[in-house]
Amino acid sequence: MLESLRTNCHLIKQLARRDIVGRYKGALIGVAWSFVTPILMLAVYTFVFSVVFKARWGGAVGDSRGQFALIMFVGMLVHGLFAEIINRAPGLVLANPNYVKKIVFPLEVLSPMVGLSALFHTAIGVVVFLLAFLVLGGNASWVIVFLPLVLLPLLILAVGLAWFLASLGVYIRDVGQVTGIITTVMLFLAPVFYPLENLPQNFRWVVQMNPLTFIIQQAREVLVWGRIPDFAGLLLYLFVALLVACAGFAWFQKTRKGFADVL
Repeated sequence: MLESLRTNCHLIKQLARRDIVGRYKGALIGVAWSFVTPILMLAVYTFVFSVVFKARWGGAVGDSRGQFALIMFVGMLVHGLFAEIINRAPGLVLANPNYVKKIVFPLEVLSPMVGLSALFHTAIGVVVFLLAFLVLGGNASWVIVFLPLVLLPLLILAVGLAWFLASLGVYIRDVGQVTGIITTVMLFLAPVFYPLENLPQNFRWVVQMNPLTFIIQQAREVLVWGRIPDFAGLLLYLFVALLVACAGFAWFQKTRKGFADVL
């Protein structure tokens, strides 16, 4: 797996660049939409939760206007990174039949390509968050440099699952419908719109089993609270993510032999 990623590193970057540019092809302002969209989303979140609902994050933050929206926005960024990779995975091979039938192409690079493309949009969202955080009177801490280490295990896990789903999507077309439902359920069963402490003790384990929960909490630690992340927890998460990635890669390589027959 690592050898394939190393050998095809340049190809993955080129495909990711083409994917990002192609998404906004024909748009009046082009790739700038990747910056405008999170700004509009954050503006709506800030208005709804700070003006309409006057929400507070369990009293853990001050009465600064829009704090709830910013905290929630971090959770949305983490979920968006994971959901974009997972939701696109089942159609990766189906959308590129020429790569399967006509040419010799390393199909395994499609999942990392989507991961890199999703990471680009997440990075834009983080920039928007930091700008809004400063505008609203927050003080960005130096610990934000740990954010890539926080997101890395989730990215590896998502790419590993994407290899599974990309293969299954060829043989079972319903997988693409199921992933959308699952990622939506994961959004509400993660502490995105509410703090974990607000849940009854009996139900917390359900949310804690969600692979997004720990990463969302650690992302908030470094972006919002300015605290050092839980490196021990991240190391354990990384170990599990690598196991999933290796298994996903092995599964994809094993099952790819039948892609041409199905397509």
